[in-house]
Amino acid sequence: MGTEVKIENTYAEAFRSIYAEVLITAKNKFWLDQAVMAATGHASSTIMCDCEAGLDHYVDPQDSPDGRIGAVCQFHVPRFIKNRERHLEKVLIARLSQNVLTCPTATVFNHLQSDTFFKLGKKIAYFGDGHQFRDVRNQLPVWVIPIMGGEFVLSRRFGYKDGIMGGNLWFMGHTQDFAIDAAYTAAKAADATLGVVTTFPGGVAASASKAGSKYPFLFASTYEDFCPTLRTKLGVQSKVPDGVTSIMEIIINGQDLETVTKATHNALDATCHLDGLELITAGNYGGRLGKSFIHLRPDLQASSNVA
Repeated sequence: MGTEVKIENTYAEAFRSIYAEVLITAKNKFWLDQAVMAATGHASSTIMCDCEAGLDHYVDPQDSPDGRIGAVCQFHVPRFIKNRERHLEKVLIARLSQNVLTCPTATVFNHLQSDTFFKLGKKIAYFGDGHQFRDVRNQLPVWVIPIMGGEFVLSRRFGYKDGIMGGNLWFMGHTQDFAIDAAYTAAKAADATLGVVTTFPGGVAASASKAGSKYPFLFASTYEDFCPTLRTKLGVQSKVPDGVTSIMEIIINGQDLETVTKATHNALDATCHLDGLELITAGNYGGRLGKSFIHLRPDLQASSNVA
């Protein structure tokens, strides 16, 4: 353990989402993980993905509806996108049908009780080509689709609610290894908080972006002010502290602001004494992106000049 790492008196600028939460079960952890990885794949960032998704937590067999090992996954889309409800429904139809239905022994249940929901079961069940049927399994209303591997069972309805996207932390390391180790440690601490997901590979993003670009066809691009290899080229424009050679980021999405804030502070607690870090901070856009602020140092908030 090293000395206390400096944590900048700033905030992560999160924004509202709508999200769904599903419980996938399978005969064993191998096949469960295949379904989870496939269903949440290519979902790191809504910059070029249809959603942001990830694994929340595993569920023991005794706590799952069908007595098998399970995993809870979240799927988020920003509230500010056009036709967001229809967009999220299309995301779920594609990912649950193409990646869970196809996985041997997998079953998928709704895991979010909400007054708002999609009738996904019926729509996905059309794959049964007229042989699909409604049933009650494990005291839950489901659709059953005969498939070559046996049967695929899924809930009739899948709820969705308002959530939070874009909680984040940046780890400024003296070396790339220090930055990666810190970010990975932070991601694991955040993931251990129920109700959140980290969306990038291993929970870590090596390429934090800024809004916009010099190229009109891009709406996000590399954040050059924070690229260590551009420090000399940019001169005073560079915002990379002396001694920092690598900056890694984690992104945290979750059920609500309180939960994402708790995960953020858990990540800070896990990393604030690690060796090799110059600074822990967060990305924000001065309130232009979202109105949900997660202050990194609550004890300093009263003296902050940030509203």
